[in-house]
Amino acid sequence: MNKTRRRKLLILLSWVAVILWMAFIFYLSSQVVDQSRMLSEGITNAGIGAVEKVAPGLHFDLTKLNILVRKNAHFFAFLALSILVINAGRRSGLKGLRWFLLGLGFCILYAISDEIHQLFVPGRGAQVLDVLIDSAGVFVGSIIYKSASLLRARWRHSDIASRIK
Repeated sequence: MNKTRRRKLLILLSWVAVILWMAFIFYLSSQVVDQSRMLSEGITNAGIGAVEKVAPGLHFDLTKLNILVRKNAHFFAFLALSILVINAGRRSGLKGLRWFLLGLGFCILYAISDEIHQLFVPGRGAQVLDVLIDSAGVFVGSIIYKSASLLRARWRHSDIASRIK
């Protein structure tokens, strides 16, 4: 496979990953309240089971822990989305602060649309707090991506420098 074809394939795959992740978020937001609760309680119970194997006898407030799991799901779903969006844009040749801010804005607008979507799902509703948590995930994801890019550039530069010597 030649370099141009490989680059185009990577661009396409990057944007497909963005679309699939957005569809996954949409799917989770489409679950009625009972389905959503069962999913998060299942994850909470699995986590409790794992912790109890290591530290038996600990007691957990299932309700509070389940809320923590649900809010962390928001955070990490949008952290991943921001990384995917910024990566897809970078692979497409979009660079600089302008793209970075557009990518963040896109993810935050999707977070807002996700909450609006939940207004139409039985038992669900829109919460400003969830948009704030999603946005925090977007910012942290973008910082992780930018930091990893800087480290990668520094590593490449040092690798090149060591080859010259």
